[in-house]
Amino acid sequence: MSGQGPEAERPRGGFPGTPGVSDPGALVSLVRALGRRAWAEAEYLRLCAVAGLVGPRSVGAYPAAANALFRYGSLVAALSFSAQRCGGRAALIDESGALSYAEVDDRSNRLANEWRTRGLRAGETVALLVRNHRGLFDALFAAAKCGTRILLLNPDFAAPRLAEIAERDGMDLLVYDQEFEAALGTLSPRRGAYRAWTDSPHLRSLETLVAAGSSEPPPVPAELARVVLPNGVVAAGAQAWSLRPLGALLSRVPLRAREVTECPVPLFHSLGFAMALVSVGLGSTLVIRRRFEPRRVLDSMARNRATALIVAPVMLSRLTDLDPLSFTESDLSALRVVLVGGSRLGGDLCRRTAHRLGSVLYHVYGSTAAGCVAVATPADLAAEPRCAGRPLLGTVVRIVDEAGDTVPTGTSGAILAGNTVPAGDDRLVPTGDLGRFDAAGRLFVDGRAAGVTGSGNTAVPEDSRR
Repeated sequence: MSGQGPEAERPRGGFPGTPGVSDPGALVSLVRALGRRAWAEAEYLRLCAVAGLVGPRSVGAYPAAANALFRYGSLVAALSFSAQRCGGRAALIDESGALSYAEVDDRSNRLANEWRTRGLRAGETVALLVRNHRGLFDALFAAAKCGTRILLLNPDFAAPRLAEIAERDGMDLLVYDQEFEAALGTLSPRRGAYRAWTDSPHLRSLETLVAAGSSEPPPVPAELARVVLPNGVVAAGAQAWSLRPLGALLSRVPLRAREVTECPVPLFHSLGFAMALVSVGLGSTLVIRRRFEPRRVLDSMARNRATALIVAPVMLSRLTDLDPLSFTESDLSALRVVLVGGSRLGGDLCRRTAHRLGSVLYHVYGSTAAGCVAVATPADLAAEPRCAGRPLLGTVVRIVDEAGDTVPTGTSGAILAGNTVPAGDDRLVPTGDLGRFDAAGRLFVDGRAAGVTGSGNTAVPEDSRR
């Protein structure tokens, strides 16, 4: 690439010595890739230790997590690890109260066993049409223990869309909230449809099945579960286990084990789902509710001593628009992280957040294809409120022109991103955005690439903001 200096040719993020596609020999590339993988996992382990996940208290939980990983996959392994490590701690708090990690594990065993007696088998599809509450946790982990394909549905989907999904993707079993019953139309899944949130006792409710089911661990399914988001992206599946999903985030966001996370973002959304799993892995308490109401969120944060808040920009805007006296009267001294994702932040919102909540704002940038790419810390946002931050540990970001060549610092081009563990940059994928790096190494998103609509950060559905 003539005319470009070394700085222009080097992808941002990742690890020192990351090879490019021009490295000679597949064997050399493989050895270097394995070395990077070992270095990365060691660094992720160190970050997990700093977060409080490694130590004498965790020793007894490792065998249980390893057994669950072998039997059911990484989704259930995270739950088993925390159930063994801090089983009496609240895993979630919703409008019905609190459930401990031991209770979530037990309830999902009972539900999984009862579903199996009713014919559910590994590889079949369990669809979840639910809002944020314990029923989603019950169904998610029970379906994972059955080895099914778990399809998270957007509650805003109307009856024709649900029928289309059932026809296209299959729907062997459906879990739904009572408020969506009218939208089900003629849907009749062969393994049954069960109410998650119900305003009155119901024979075909999850609570009825939980009460009837055996608490024994379900048999090992013939295959591991995978979770599919409403946009079709596989959010969790049978891929090789790694500390990367948690360790990479911890490299930029100071989350800690056994804390309290307030999460108004819907859990069927990629940000909400990812942070719910992070909370489970950390053994923290996740505070959720079916609808977003700014004043109730503020009161809940103070009452539960929340250390982290997960929101979309529109939610944060409505929260910071509350009467300033509300913040003065609320004890938010425990709050250390406000994690925002879903769309771009504006300078005004950054300043308003800092004024109301302090220097606690972290902005996540990612895409459907590349996953979480970069995080802007409070220091990044104080210097450049419009920036998307810096790449996560283990992530490489390149800015390229139409010919695929890396552009100089400060020049806008297509954003490519990916994990550095595979050999070479051939695994980098476009985020669909145009962007640039500044001289300090901060990423800026300038807009969408030609022919691409929407936002690189999947938007939070409008109904969930109300």
